[in-house]
Amino acid sequence: MAESPKMAIHIRLQQQKPIPLSVELECKEGELLALVGPSGSGKTTVLFAIAGLHKAEKGIVRCRGELWQESEKRQFLPAHQRHVGMVFQNYALFPHMTVLDNIRQALSDSPKSEQIIEAQALLKKVHLEGLENRYPKALSGGQQQRVAVARALARKPKVLLLDEPFSAVDQVTRRKLYRELRTLRQSLNIPMILVTHDLEEATLLADRIALLHKGEILQTGTPEFVASHPKTATVARLMDQQNLFTAKVIEHDKETQKTHLRWRGIALEAFYQPQLLLNQRACWMIQPSDILLHRRDKPTKGDQENPFQGKVVEQFESRGLANLLVEIDPELKINIAINVPLHVARRNRLAIGENIGISLLREGIHLMPYQKLRRDVL
Repeated sequence: MAESPKMAIHIRLQQQKPIPLSVELECKEGELLALVGPSGSGKTTVLFAIAGLHKAEKGIVRCRGELWQESEKRQFLPAHQRHVGMVFQNYALFPHMTVLDNIRQALSDSPKSEQIIEAQALLKKVHLEGLENRYPKALSGGQQQRVAVARALARKPKVLLLDEPFSAVDQVTRRKLYRELRTLRQSLNIPMILVTHDLEEATLLADRIALLHKGEILQTGTPEFVASHPKTATVARLMDQQNLFTAKVIEHDKETQKTHLRWRGIALEAFYQPQLLLNQRACWMIQPSDILLHRRDKPTKGDQENPFQGKVVEQFESRGLANLLVEIDPELKINIAINVPLHVARRNRLAIGENIGISLLREGIHLMPYQKLRRDVL
């Protein structure tokens, strides 16, 4: 694999045991790449292979001009010779050492006269001044996590690896740590790879995500693009897309830039996607934010774009949004999830049991190759 000048780290891994892996990844200087996937998909194994804590059967790992592994040449640089900073899920701090000594331990290559100065500078960087003499058990989860980050940075790493680093803290602390990591990134120009199963976390923090499933990378891209343009229905499911269905492709109209579908016996318009074969099944999805609620007091032209009538069967509020589940076919139990701002929901007096009108915006309808879904309804 030729090394791109823009890419700081390149990974290609192939193995069958202990878990199957077929992975190829790249990460730029200063970029945060989130490795996302369900438990058992191989995320931590990939991280350990980069760190030198796991040796894949076949692999190439290059980092900032250094070759850390190339199985064909039987080259494998051990972990202690790789300049890697790693933050583990449980932080892995030494309980018998103070905060300062935990960081100094990672500065063993520096002269002793400089270790304290460097450690204190790192503590200031992670906002832990004044806690030098405390032991890990006297720290909160968030403070322990900051110590772990400072210790990882003490190694002057060529890459920073984060293995589910926020999973052990409460949600309020987690959001504060998110902000601190974003600030810290501005002072670091190294590639960072974050392992997480939390899609919201990946969306908030990552420049790009790589979706890992059963040891394979299914898609890589910005979180927003992968969510709105999944390559397959499997990717859509892993990205927690609720509105995932099947339809038949009827026509591609180049002049109007529309693709016409048949779903539940109803004509549906999507934006032009000619890569799908005519008269064949396809999967399609639409994000809740691409569904328009019809105003009861003032109909608009947009109401005519893929219009449906339905009944609100679920409703809950979250972060300024009303999240609704609308039943549009009671017999087939077909529901569509939509999100509207709370003030819109209140203005329209939305409640469970209310009948409403919605429109599926054609620009939001994304088509994928056919895969059998639990409920195949054309």
